[in-house]
Amino acid sequence: MKIARMNRLFGVSGNCFDVAIDHGMFNERAFLGGIEDMHRAIRIVADAKPDAIQLPPGTAPILQAIKGKDRPALVLRTDIANVYGTPLPRTLFSEVVDRPVEQGIVLDAACVVVNLLQLPDQPEIYHACVRNVNALKRECEIMGMPLMVEPLVMQDNSKGGYMVNGDIDQILPLVRQAVELGADIIKADPCDDVQEYHRVIEIAQGIPVLVRGGGKVSDREILVRTAELMKQGARGIVYGRNVIHNANPTAITRALMAVVHEGATADAAAKYLG
Repeated sequence: MKIARMNRLFGVSGNCFDVAIDHGMFNERAFLGGIEDMHRAIRIVADAKPDAIQLPPGTAPILQAIKGKDRPALVLRTDIANVYGTPLPRTLFSEVVDRPVEQGIVLDAACVVVNLLQLPDQPEIYHACVRNVNALKRECEIMGMPLMVEPLVMQDNSKGGYMVNGDIDQILPLVRQAVELGADIIKADPCDDVQEYHRVIEIAQGIPVLVRGGGKVSDREILVRTAELMKQGARGIVYGRNVIHNANPTAITRALMAVVHEGATADAAAKYLG
């Protein structure tokens, strides 16, 4: 069953575009832009036909209620954390939902995803994430559910929440730890120099790597970056804000699908933007 679920994520090309719309899980007002109406947001993204949409348990049924056999696969967000505010709360936590893999099966998820967070001088949150990954791994093996681990190296929150640290020397060991903990799929940060990303692919030891989008950038920049990441060996992308905050989410999704699945250049993919 794990192979069957993986095949639902990775298309005929062997690659995957997962659109993340799970931001509401983290209790931050700034994360709700473009997804205040989840029925509308999910329908718009689903109509553009990415390979998958990443959702929490509460809104996953909206996707699964769409009729027909060609709706995107569900990647189920299983954990909740309070690490994105500025300033940080007095006490931090990262906790998985109750019976996460069972919920994934009931919701017909193709994969479950969990964070492996590394924040400056916050070893307790890192420890909590390691426990979460360990607990999920065994359940996933028993149930035949692919496990996506999201190793995130973050900057100090005084610079603003949700800031990616693109230092490849910090990304590499955390990605490798996610592999050693048993990830079936890695969802990793981009690094500052995209042309170094092959080093992340190599350290993952053959486990497919999907690259996070990070903050919102121009259409041109996201297409150019994605094309280079695919050349570097990435097996796909997991983008959220660069889709849902786009003026035309359908067009940018189709353009990115061309890059991910057809090997289109940024210039060639730009034709979908009109």
